Amino acid sequence: MNEDTDEDLAVKTHAAVQRFGDRVFQCDATAVCTMPDGTRAYALLDGVGDTPAVRAWTRTAARRLARAAAGHGEAEAGLRAEYERYAADPARHTPDHDLPAAAAVVAVHAPGGLFSVAWSGDARAHPLLDGLGLLRQLTEDHNARRVCDGYGDRNLITACLGGTRDDEETEQHWGHPAIEYMSGPARPG
Repeated sequence: MNEDTDEDLAVKTHAAVQRFGDRVFQCDATAVCTMPDGTRAYALLDGVGDTPAVRAWTRTAARRLARAAAGHGEAEAGLRAEYERYAADPARHTPDHDLPAAAAVVAVHAPGGLFSVAWSGDARAHPLLDGLGLLRQLTEDHNARRVCDGYGDRNLITACLGGTRDDEETEQHWGHPAIEYMSGPARPG
């Protein structure tokens, strides 16, 4: 019987795909943070808008999110910490604010083979299954298409990093929490 070690279960590679589309500035960002104990977090943010300010904010926010998630050792705790930090900014509670925001997804692999994913917005996580080249989407988009049974605007995101609604308010307004998450043991392959 061949038992997998924690090293065998670790995420050994990762990839991110960007589609530039008609944006003037690329406002997507990825970041990876590894803690001394081997906990590793992968963050992906899709900035809302295409200005230099959104691009700069998204790059910084991706690094902060990866550090927070790796430091907490769990995706949900890291995303919640950053979400709440941005939501606490009084300037974000004014109706006419133009502060940056981003759809965010973060995945954490911790020693012992534990894996967690958390997201807010329509950034997605797809693990590669069993080395067969098959991807499985783990996340459900936070956008109007989901809320309106496939008929809403997919570009209208219903939650995001930089938003101010908590889980309960978002649930009341859109039918899903501001942050969703899943966790469990990582599977070999």
